[in-house]
Amino acid sequence: MSELPYAEVIGDPIAHSKSPLIHNFWLDALNIEAEYRKTHVAAEGLSAYFLARRADPDWLGCNVTIPHKIAVMDYVDDPGGVRERIGAVNTIASETGGPLIGTNTDAGGFLQPLLRDRWKGKSALIVGAGGAARAILFALATLGVPEIAIMARDAAKGQALLDRAGVKGRVIGMSDALPPVDLLVNSTSLGMVGQPVFEPDLSPLPAAATVYDIVYAPLETGLLKAARARGLKTLDGLEMLIGQAALAFDIFFDAAAPRELDAELRALLTAAD
Repeated sequence: MSELPYAEVIGDPIAHSKSPLIHNFWLDALNIEAEYRKTHVAAEGLSAYFLARRADPDWLGCNVTIPHKIAVMDYVDDPGGVRERIGAVNTIASETGGPLIGTNTDAGGFLQPLLRDRWKGKSALIVGAGGAARAILFALATLGVPEIAIMARDAAKGQALLDRAGVKGRVIGMSDALPPVDLLVNSTSLGMVGQPVFEPDLSPLPAAATVYDIVYAPLETGLLKAARARGLKTLDGLEMLIGQAALAFDIFFDAAAPRELDAELRALLTAAD
């Protein structure tokens, strides 16, 4: 057991995660005596993981990353209706002797830079149909974006995602040409260190389009490099990562993240690459 209260991020793989750097930076800044870790958990180990953690009184909960955001819903209570509204959980809070509470901070974290930049686009394409895509689709639907398409390997999975969200969009294949959307979002692990690249032909995108890649290792993905070469507006993976982390930080540690230190935090995260 830990000597300090702690939260953590779980996933498979997990070595690349920058979440501990973010949370521990904020904990230090606020002089909070707690810590944040990263723990490798394979799919077959989820049940044993939660069993062990629930027996640890110092455990405050966890963030969840690839590939567990859907599977962990089987282990948590869902008072906020996240299963129905989004269909994926990325934050789990633990209360001593009580149930594990699942929620999703990805949607809010994803939206923060778009709201900050007053993005007013009318169309979007989400690449991928996994847990992150579910949160992003929910976020864009909440914004009222009228035209949303999904690019997916499995057309049925992409259509199911749209149906769950009640969005009348369309599904295209991974090798299809991009539609001329105002926002392109890569919600997959493509482009991440050790994964295949995602470098589609961006020429169909209008000059005012925004390209948003949630991959943050590396921070400069091939997709973002190509977008910048075309002069398009870009948002990198740290935007969503820091945004969703701030919402989770408040849940775990009952304190607001010191967002006035974002520039210093980004410099730390960039130097860690």
